[in-house]
Amino acid sequence: MAPPILKLDDIFLSFGGAPLLAGASLQIEAGDKICLVGRNGSGKSTLLKIAAGLVEAQSGEVFRHPSSTVRYLEQAPDFAGFNTVQAYAEAGLGPGDDPYRVTYLLSHLGLTGEEDPRMLSGGESRRAALARVMAPEPDILLLDEPTNHLDLPTIEWLEGELQKTRSALVLISHDRRFLEKVSTATVWLDRGTSRRLDRGFAHFEAWRDQVLEAEELEQHKLGKSIEREEHWLRYGVTARRKRNMRRLGELQTMRSNYRGHKGPQGTVQATVSDAQESGKLVIEADKITKSFGERAIVTPFSIRVHRGDCIGLVGPNGAGKTTLLKMLTGQLAPDSGTVKLGTNLEIATLDQKREDLDPEDTLANYLTDGRGENLLVNGEQRHVTGYMKEFLFQPEQARTPIRNLSGGERARLMLARILSRPTNLLILDEPTNDLDIETLDLLQEIVAGFPGTVILVSHDRDFLDRTVTSTIAPAVPDAPDGRWIEYAGGYSDMLVQRKGALEERRKAEKAAEKPKTQEAPAPGSSKVKLSFKQKFALENLPKEMAKAEAEIAKREQVMADPNLFTRDPAAFNRLASEMEKLRAGLTKMEEEWLELEMLREELEG
Repeated sequence: MAPPILKLDDIFLSFGGAPLLAGASLQIEAGDKICLVGRNGSGKSTLLKIAAGLVEAQSGEVFRHPSSTVRYLEQAPDFAGFNTVQAYAEAGLGPGDDPYRVTYLLSHLGLTGEEDPRMLSGGESRRAALARVMAPEPDILLLDEPTNHLDLPTIEWLEGELQKTRSALVLISHDRRFLEKVSTATVWLDRGTSRRLDRGFAHFEAWRDQVLEAEELEQHKLGKSIEREEHWLRYGVTARRKRNMRRLGELQTMRSNYRGHKGPQGTVQATVSDAQESGKLVIEADKITKSFGERAIVTPFSIRVHRGDCIGLVGPNGAGKTTLLKMLTGQLAPDSGTVKLGTNLEIATLDQKREDLDPEDTLANYLTDGRGENLLVNGEQRHVTGYMKEFLFQPEQARTPIRNLSGGERARLMLARILSRPTNLLILDEPTNDLDIETLDLLQEIVAGFPGTVILVSHDRDFLDRTVTSTIAPAVPDAPDGRWIEYAGGYSDMLVQRKGALEERRKAEKAAEKPKTQEAPAPGSSKVKLSFKQKFALENLPKEMAKAEAEIAKREQVMADPNLFTRDPAAFNRLASEMEKLRAGLTKMEEEWLELEMLREELEG
């Protein structure tokens, strides 16, 4: 086993009150691709800063190999002294580094290098910082939320870059799909301490649940042991006094451990306030257009949105997603065409810029609109501190200014306010930014089970696949020209349909290029049909998929044993590996079946 190039061991750090880190560890070896996960406020960013040498731990061991280079992605880059983005990014290069890397990275991140750093948006600043830390190809690359403000094509490009980089990586991200594709190991930061799983993020959640179940069982056993010892103290036969005193001391220790056990942080518990049902037709857009100068943002686009639909908007930054969203919701008039909104609409909006938040306002005042200590949720008066607890805020935070909250806490606060008000049309613009995985799970459940209508803009592929019923995307993904297409299903469904349409277009173009002397099919000849092989696959794939699902279910049942990982880690890892292969095979079969079914419908229709 190779020696670590960076090691943090038994790290302790407190900012007053309960310690943020209490015995946390992180070991990085050459070639590692580690995702660092944990709840918002668990200390992930702080641990990363300690690894980068930007924050000093109060106790613990920090080792960095003397010859290793470390780069850390800054949340707020300092551009002082730089006239262009190119100059800022090149300043991160070492003596032997290739300057062309800066140009290459900036280009793929949507920057020319000639931009004035003082005029950059928050997203552009983050992309410039990403180019600066990646250009030297350091031994260790520490990335805190690298996908924030990146569009989907850029996120997918970044995945490829990080998969092939020689740098060891430590990543913090809320993007499940990104972590699954890049990471090969997982470090879980929980209640101040860390645990490591030498497998990628795809295996994390099943492992985490196993660990928490085992912990709960241990606490239950400890409680029973305390009951037995207390019974012995009260009713047992008095033996040698020295032995009794020893057992009394052990009982006191067990009681202390039991009382001092800090369970995992709770999950957000919330439901959407009921609103009057909207009309069946929520939005009807007929041939709407929008241009800015000579640039077309939306060319004639029509859509009918019905009650219960969940529609996702995707596309590269600058394609016009927000413009289209504002037109559909009546906030922006189209240049031509019409938009009709349905009846009884109660609209709630979560804006990606969090512009609705006044940094000087307090949490309680924001949630109640300054109307005292109570708010009305589903027709019931609720005290603000009790309602805050459901979103993991402590009662003492009620008078805290919003400026003191982290990005994830601000997103949670806006979510709490939106869900307290009656709504039947949810507008979510990048709702997943800064949310931890557990809150993302809750938001997914809310959106998937929402009785009204949802329109959302997101770059989170996993979230889109789990929630939306249709996806609106540019007709030309790499060079948007104002044409938008609505696809059935989520992001992955859209990719399959787009791939099928592209292949059909290529076939048509190829057929058009054939010599005109080629004989046309004779009148009355049979039309094109599925081949025998395609028909066989279409009929048998559902059976194979059912078998794969059954095999996955069998292994899930075995892995549900909370003691399996502790008792037989080799068996646990073997089952996890088998499930990964089965799921990959199932996904491949589902995609193949969908393509064949679409082809069959086209040939028959």
